[in-house]
Amino acid sequence: MSSILKFYQDTPHSCSYLSEQQAQNIYPDPGHPMSNSLYSQLIQHGFRRSGNHAYRPYCPDCKECIPVRININQFTTNRSQRRCLQRNSHLTISPHPAEFNPEHYQLYERYLMTRHSGGGMDNPTEESYLNFLTCEWNDAVFLEFRDQSKLVAVAVTDYVHDGLSSFYTFFDPERTKQSLGTYAILQQVNLAQTQRLSWVYLGYWIKDCQKMRYKQTFAALEGYIDQRWQSLKT
Repeated sequence: MSSILKFYQDTPHSCSYLSEQQAQNIYPDPGHPMSNSLYSQLIQHGFRRSGNHAYRPYCPDCKECIPVRININQFTTNRSQRRCLQRNSHLTISPHPAEFNPEHYQLYERYLMTRHSGGGMDNPTEESYLNFLTCEWNDAVFLEFRDQSKLVAVAVTDYVHDGLSSFYTFFDPERTKQSLGTYAILQQVNLAQTQRLSWVYLGYWIKDCQKMRYKQTFAALEGYIDQRWQSLKT
């Protein structure tokens, strides 16, 4: 990462994951041109994007947010994941451009209203949808999952130089028994294996956050701790 890149920290705000905590983030200099090449370096140091903006949690009194990734060369499925693959083997998967799609948006609305009611994201607009999921400088695809002609899930997937980033997945909220979120990650792992990439980045993991516990079910999980990636024993 360039030594001339400056970083800035925002003011404390309510944590989205731990209700009693205050959170802060650091950001690369907004005046510095962002690119997929720069983001590929930043993600190796625990950064994540939201729309066009890269950030990393940097809370003085809390170290609970751990960036995590799957080591593709060491990954193996467990029994539950093999069942998930079998349960969804009839679905078709296809990549689509990272742009507005009315069918995707309708599924996104249904997903948020059911899964994140009252969380501040459950009244999306087309503008907020695009501002969150798409990015002007990034290399991304929207992976569609269909049951025959019916759209059941979309996995927003970012390409970085050494792997894939599982950015955000939304799915039919009525199909909870299919474990579509887990299935999307397994297919991103498969895509990384096919393209001989090394990692699938999963964003942040918090041990005591119920919504993030699914991440610890994946084998070969690594965490960015003390400024280096290391095997994460969960």
